[in-house]
Amino acid sequence: MIVLLFVSAYILAMLEEVTELRKSKPMVFAASLIWVIIAVVYAGGSMTEKAAMAFRTTLEAYAELFLFILVSMTYLNAMEDRGVFERLRVWLLNKNFNYRQLFWITGFLAFGISSACNNLTTALLMGSVILAMGKDNQRFIALSCVNVVVAANAGGSFSPFGDITTLLVWQKGVVPFGDFFSLLIPAMINFVVPAAIMYFWIPEACPVPIEESQPMKRGGIVIIFLFILTIITSACFENFLHLPPTAGMMLGLTYLKFFSYYLQKIPPKLIAAQDSAQYEAEKQIEKDLAVKNLTVVREGYIDYFGPMKIMNRMEEWEHKKERHFDLPFDVFSKVANLEWDTLLFFYGVMLAVGGLSFVGYLELTSQHLYAGMNPTIANILVGFASAFVDNGTIMLAVLTMAPDISQGQWLLVTLTAGVGGSMLAVGSAAGVGLMGQTKGLYTFTSHLKCTPAIMLGFFASIWVHFLINGRYFVE
Repeated sequence: MIVLLFVSAYILAMLEEVTELRKSKPMVFAASLIWVIIAVVYAGGSMTEKAAMAFRTTLEAYAELFLFILVSMTYLNAMEDRGVFERLRVWLLNKNFNYRQLFWITGFLAFGISSACNNLTTALLMGSVILAMGKDNQRFIALSCVNVVVAANAGGSFSPFGDITTLLVWQKGVVPFGDFFSLLIPAMINFVVPAAIMYFWIPEACPVPIEESQPMKRGGIVIIFLFILTIITSACFENFLHLPPTAGMMLGLTYLKFFSYYLQKIPPKLIAAQDSAQYEAEKQIEKDLAVKNLTVVREGYIDYFGPMKIMNRMEEWEHKKERHFDLPFDVFSKVANLEWDTLLFFYGVMLAVGGLSFVGYLELTSQHLYAGMNPTIANILVGFASAFVDNGTIMLAVLTMAPDISQGQWLLVTLTAGVGGSMLAVGSAAGVGLMGQTKGLYTFTSHLKCTPAIMLGFFASIWVHFLINGRYFVE
């Protein structure tokens, strides 16, 4: 029954774009029913406390992951509010890069940003930039979106806090913080190989630059610095204090809270002198018009309420003036704007997988997968499985199995689970998010056409990992 519930919920989650049913709803519902079934069965056997303890253990693991992602997403929302990403988009469009150059630039940006942010946020950010630059070229949009998905998944696979996969492995303690970065070159190969192949199908034309330029709001640079400081704090908590990385992230959230307090208490500068003079001149014209014209003739009739309407327009001018001011920055509004559907989806996934593990299915799978075959083959199969099932779910299952494998094999499964989702558009949150954002310009089919090139990069990265990280395979 619980296997049927889990599979049904996951199918509904994968069909989110078709059914328009948020993926968190069926998953949380299934997870709840799974534990209800377990509790009922164990209550009949007078082992209720055992089931309750297992549930609390799984819930604690989710709480750590939830708080970590909450802080990361809050910082990203704050940077978006301050215009950091909009500034990046305008800068790229005004540098007169051609489509081929932008293809590589957005790819490398996605690779770098995803090492500190989750792949979904990175993909959506780069997707908005790609849509703005290539609105007249569908081929550029489709191939660039594929490139961004591959780059975002690869970039997150070598950083302890870059992806759900590595974050789970780091928090579990099976791979030390510094050893993750040994996957940098294999991850780079995974991104560069398919990108080099797709590059030849990118048009050489240049997009039309844009004229508008919105300056970054007050505090944008400081928030970037605070986010970097938060990541450093999290790493220090784990390496030197031996506390969960989540504790360091929560401390980092207070950096943003105190800075938010500063932005609220220290008022921004008023509008520039030129804008202020223009505003006062326009306001005076309106006043003069209201005084001189007791009635206003419009379209052949007398509007006796004309002066009142003109005076009421003073409110519009006040509103225009207000738009020159920096609106109050509230950190709690950034928390409210998190991707709650994704966070609740992972709650359902982790609780459901925890239920399957408690019953014994993952132990049975581990015996067949890791005891019955070579661990290298098993880890490659895990990578292929992540193309169909979310990589966070796959890695959580592997960690719950706890196979007795070398450090090199743990790094290998971290790599394959992280980048394996790039083979299909539905294999990662980045691909699913971009399909929804581009509305038919980047599709499952357009991604599938690039799958052979992506698979080539997948196997090339595995070969490079064995070539340069052989020391980790020694027991």
